[in-house]
Amino acid sequence: MNRQTLLSINFGRAMIYLLLVAFALLYLAPLYVMITTSFKDIEEIRSGNLMAPPLSPTFYAWTKAWSSACTGSECEGLAPFFWNSVKIVVPAVAISTIIGAFNGYALAKWSFKGSEFLFGALLFGCFIPFQVILLPMAKLLGSLGLANTVTGLVMVHVIYGVAFTTLFFRNYYVGVPTELVRAARLDGAGFFNTFRHIFLATLNTHLCSNRDMAIYANMERLSIRRSLFRRRNSANNRCA
Repeated sequence: MNRQTLLSINFGRAMIYLLLVAFALLYLAPLYVMITTSFKDIEEIRSGNLMAPPLSPTFYAWTKAWSSACTGSECEGLAPFFWNSVKIVVPAVAISTIIGAFNGYALAKWSFKGSEFLFGALLFGCFIPFQVILLPMAKLLGSLGLANTVTGLVMVHVIYGVAFTTLFFRNYYVGVPTELVRAARLDGAGFFNTFRHIFLATLNTHLCSNRDMAIYANMERLSIRRSLFRRRNSANNRCA
């Protein structure tokens, strides 16, 4: 390979990196504007440049949004909504991850009669839109006395998330050699010991991926439900 060819390859690679950096900066520009604007006061926003950094940074907008911003008729800020989200997402993600880990393990390495049908039903459950179950969910929670409670919402998100976590873990367990499971059975290991010593030891990165995706899915469903209920409440207020 001669010198001219190397120069042309390096030039092409440099152009690719230059384009990637330019598109990354363009993509991150709204985030930069949002963050820098949040540290400016109202006068600086009116008279200054959006791309300019704040001259005298202030946390007034952050404290107001957190503690005293108005949402509807209440001016309690975002703090109550944030902590409600934490109370719902953390147990929902933990419980659905644990159940999904065992379900995927059983479906992948402990086949039983009807396991394929059960896996197909769980797979079908992954693609059911959340809006479809809003009314049945509200009716069931009302009949159980769990309406407008954190416990009821955690239960809903656990049930809805089990299908996803089961599919996620099952696809990972399929790649684990079955010979390891058979050898563990020959050595006298049962269901839980095999899971603990073979599968659990290899789940570090996979658990992190499942946790991140489950948190995103739960937060997305929380925002959808909140927006729908907010519209319903505003409609009720207009009717009143």
